[in-house]
Amino acid sequence: MHDPTPDTSLGSFAAVLAGELPGTWTSAYHPDRGGLNVHHVLTDAVWDMSEVAEALAKHPVDHCAVLQRHDGTRLFVTAQPGHAEGYLIAALAPDHVPAEAFRGVREPDGLAVDADPFSAAEDVTVDLLPRYYVALTQVRDNADRLALPQADPQRVVMTWSDGSLDVDKPDRADIARALTDSGFTFDSARDVLVLSGDDTAHQAASARAAGARLDELGIGVVLRHPQARPAPGTASVAPPTPTVAAPHRSR
Repeated sequence: MHDPTPDTSLGSFAAVLAGELPGTWTSAYHPDRGGLNVHHVLTDAVWDMSEVAEALAKHPVDHCAVLQRHDGTRLFVTAQPGHAEGYLIAALAPDHVPAEAFRGVREPDGLAVDADPFSAAEDVTVDLLPRYYVALTQVRDNADRLALPQADPQRVVMTWSDGSLDVDKPDRADIARALTDSGFTFDSARDVLVLSGDDTAHQAASARAAGARLDELGIGVVLRHPQARPAPGTASVAPPTPTVAAPHRSR
């Protein structure tokens, strides 16, 4: 039969440890619930890919403690598995942060300590917390970047000029290559790429091919007519507009 009396040795260790760490910490003891898996919310948040993570994967957590500082920093404390004396301590990952923000960030792996809260406090202060601060800064920086508005996708503007289509020389070599492979030629005098209008059917096919190639690069295409001033008493006639492949994104 399960002994209803909780083992408070871990709770006592965690309470003393909290008083020895820099800053103001609170300690919350989570007792054994008769072998029920009620601590998974905490163990899932353990920020470790080394000794602590391996122990949690192989052994269920009967009881544990969580230390929390006023700034939200949290530490997870549990007994070492088996008959070993001492405890495992690891940082808990910050809440309300998108999973993508953790990509590429090295976990601030926890550590195994003796059952002496005073020496454990020194190990945590000198070893674990500095790693945690580095990882936390990186995650927050990533989260801030993810929260920034995404820039509009780059576009290529094709402008009509005397029946030809002109594109300002792109900065990116892959964009320039997509245009030249589709029939655009470089006019060094004007520093633009030109698609001749001598054969309008060929011009339209080349424009569609360029649009499809650019779409593969994630680049949109805009057709623009120059603002011409017609002579008095005359009306300007726009050249035929070739159909350009509509942007399409494949997943």
